[in-house]
Amino acid sequence: MSYETPQAAAVAWLAYSQLATDTDQPTLDWLFDEGSLTRRLTRLSHDHFSVTPLFEGWQPLRADECQALGVAPGAEGWVREVYLRGHGQPWVFARSVASRSALERGGLDLEHLGSRSLGELLFCDQAFIRHPIEVCRYPQGWLPAAAAHAGLWGRRSRFERGGLDLLVAEVFLPTLWQAAKEENR
Repeated sequence: MSYETPQAAAVAWLAYSQLATDTDQPTLDWLFDEGSLTRRLTRLSHDHFSVTPLFEGWQPLRADECQALGVAPGAEGWVREVYLRGHGQPWVFARSVASRSALERGGLDLEHLGSRSLGELLFCDQAFIRHPIEVCRYPQGWLPAAAAHAGLWGRRSRFERGGLDLLVAEVFLPTLWQAAKEENR
């Protein structure tokens, strides 16, 4: 379960145009790919993809999440944190959140996803609209201890369907970049 730390409170989420000239193209391709990350990881792992839940439950949402979802600061939400794995290695840390009020209105059962991919659910439901991707250097204090590295790239986007807003953040771990580099050799 991730906790907000003082140094993480001022994280700046950036659009493609704010980053495009300072970042290499392979990194941008991963960060701003609008397709299903689950499908891309499945291809990269040659179908050796899995999801490992780390935490699922109700808790106060972080300030940046409340702002992105348009809910009051400190609003309670459903939080799901998982590793997306390739060949058993954690490649991506993902944190998905939705406010309690939105889930009560929206009729999506996040509590019983287990080891299924939320991304696959979102991309299979044509009613979900994906809002623009934003990226940042994800605060180390928001990561699980086993994945806590400074300076990792993270991205997030909001998915919307009839009053239900979900915010999905994905942090690309060093093991993913290594696998992607090996694939391109």
